[in-house]
Amino acid sequence: MNYKEALDYIHSVNWTFCKPGLERIKALCTALGEPQKKLRFIHVAGTNGKGSTSAMLASILQKAGYRTGLYTSPYIRTFCERIRVDGENIPEEKLATLTERIRPIADQMKDKPTEFELITALAFEYFYQSECDVVVLEVGLGGRLDSTNVIENTALSIITGIDFDHTALLGNTIGEIATEKAGIIKPCRPVLFGGEEGVARDTVRNVAFEKNAPFYTVDRSSYQQKGATLDGTTFDYLHYTDLHLPLLGAYQPYNATLVLTAIDLLCEQGFAIDEEAVRKGLAAVRWPARFELFSRDPVIIYDGGHNPEGVRAAVASVKAYFPNQRVNILGGVMADKERGEMIQTMKPIAARAFAVTPNNPRALAAAEYAAQLASYGIPASSYESVAEGVKAAVESSKKEGIPLLCLGSLYLYEEVEAALVDLLRS
Repeated sequence: MNYKEALDYIHSVNWTFCKPGLERIKALCTALGEPQKKLRFIHVAGTNGKGSTSAMLASILQKAGYRTGLYTSPYIRTFCERIRVDGENIPEEKLATLTERIRPIADQMKDKPTEFELITALAFEYFYQSECDVVVLEVGLGGRLDSTNVIENTALSIITGIDFDHTALLGNTIGEIATEKAGIIKPCRPVLFGGEEGVARDTVRNVAFEKNAPFYTVDRSSYQQKGATLDGTTFDYLHYTDLHLPLLGAYQPYNATLVLTAIDLLCEQGFAIDEEAVRKGLAAVRWPARFELFSRDPVIIYDGGHNPEGVRAAVASVKAYFPNQRVNILGGVMADKERGEMIQTMKPIAARAFAVTPNNPRALAAAEYAAQLASYGIPASSYESVAEGVKAAVESSKKEGIPLLCLGSLYLYEEVEAALVDLLRS
């Protein structure tokens, strides 16, 4: 089996009608020799900020000398970036070899595993074979019944924050969603919550209490910003001074305070992570598609905010970096997303919108998205291709002298990036 054949097989799995549960992933892992039981994890759940938080943690742990695995989703440029060791993607040939090993196991199962379950089991085996000291494991969806929740040896569970998303699967109230995400909490193992006070925090704390798990929150009153530009943010937090974070977005220092609190908790458990590793790890972190600067002339930024909390964070970042200025917005969304609140949030910063269709079967047609944007008072046009939309948006931004924010589905990233490279090169 080669790399293409491996991906074709992984993507061919139809998960739509699978019953939620951990039985399939447990069966897969058992057949593989239960590699997850031979690893130590930092488990990261939450509605937004999981990926950035995970990337910062992995970068710091790597600088501290730990062989560090990182499991994230979805991918941005290449499938292999979902599974990394010390910052390096799983090699294509290794992915193919492991898929070839797992396929006969999966094919013989009466209750066939989902695509995500296959990938998760494969990742566990790769991290084990790579002799990882610790794995930063991002939850795919929810928590309680997510495939990653088959793990047992958790050094720390992190829940970044909770908002409405995937309500059909996780529940229609913040309390219900919080209960699902709190399902990653392990008995007697610490949990760190990064959200604000309210129902979500109370729910997570109650689950922690029931499991006798030490519950911690983030003291953001200790955060002091020193400066924020398109080159990054300099800040103080707790006993750290003049830390530099290259990730843009007003929400990224917020994520960083969560990470720094997590580092202190890990040190209390015996991890050896000194201040130099923290500084170097934060300074070296890279995480695409989260208020990522593509160009300075004109200013072009990509942000994958695709739910109400994510869009609010992106809009807050626009206001922070470009006060009293409107921006053009290039965007596309999934049809199953609740768009009204997101569009209303965008309206105060939107000069004009350029609607395109993401490359995904669940995508909303550009024309329909443009019509909905216009119904909320945002002038909008739709385009048959992403390249055409990018060209029109960039030309408008240059003419008006205003920034362009590419906002919405992560499934747009690759096409937008390619179109921008071609356009800015010409």
